Amino acid sequence: MTQEQKISMALGYKGMSQAALARMIGQTPSNFNQKIKRGTFTIEELEKIGEALGAKFFFGYEFEDGTKV
Repeated sequence: MTQEQKISMALGYKGMSQAALARMIGQTPSNFNQKIKRGTFTIEELEKIGEALGAKFFFGYEFEDGTKV
């Protein structure tokens, strides 16, 4: 699943528009739209997106035993 799909699903879950999320994290809707299409968010931006959505962003690997790296 792409980052764009994940963000779109999270927005649908929260009932929030992409433009509203962009403003919440200090970006213009146009800039946010370009970043989402190119998949060029930084880890910090993805963490901000998670915070704005009331969710946790996890970037890493999770093994079968539950170990996260």
